[in-house]
Amino acid sequence: MGRTSDAREKILSAAQSLIELRGYSALGVAEICKTAGVPKGSFYYFFESKESLALTVVDAHWADQKRAWTAVLKDDAEPLHRLRRLFEETEAVQHAGRQSCGTVSGCLFGNLTLELSNRTEAIRTRLQEIFDEQVEMVGEVIAEALERREVGVADTREAARAVVAQLEGQVLFAKLYNSPHRLSPLWANCLALLGADAPRETVAGA
Repeated sequence: MGRTSDAREKILSAAQSLIELRGYSALGVAEICKTAGVPKGSFYYFFESKESLALTVVDAHWADQKRAWTAVLKDDAEPLHRLRRLFEETEAVQHAGRQSCGTVSGCLFGNLTLELSNRTEAIRTRLQEIFDEQVEMVGEVIAEALERREVGVADTREAARAVVAQLEGQVLFAKLYNSPHRLSPLWANCLALLGADAPRETVAGA
């Protein structure tokens, strides 16, 4: 039983690393298994297809990321400070990725959206659900800031959608230019999007 469980986790880990580095379409099951160090038969024991593996990778990645987002966005800090921390931690993740492998990997969800959204309906639908969850999480924080009159937005959900889109876009630029520093303007841009005029150092509690 231990070996079986270990094989599944090895396949998932290898698949995520390869998808982040090279994308989904160029990968084959044989390469995934070789990288994982497991026989090809193990793949089909756990997964019906490469698409089902990709969906599992997406779900596992979101489970990890959602825990991280929840820890930041549901903290007791002031709402705008929580948003700022989300941007800072996103930038830190991209810096860490570049230091470990020499390139900025970007966002797994964004990468797969660009590659597969017009080709694989199951993956497109799942990615849409994840981005909707991100928008909802950010929207709750913006609603709190609106109650405190710290932002000036007419629709908190649309404002949250704009913030998530900006975050995703800046991560894409970081990947394109292989520079995590492309994420540095996120906070100032967010304040502008939300119509927030509070000084950044005051909002952050610095």
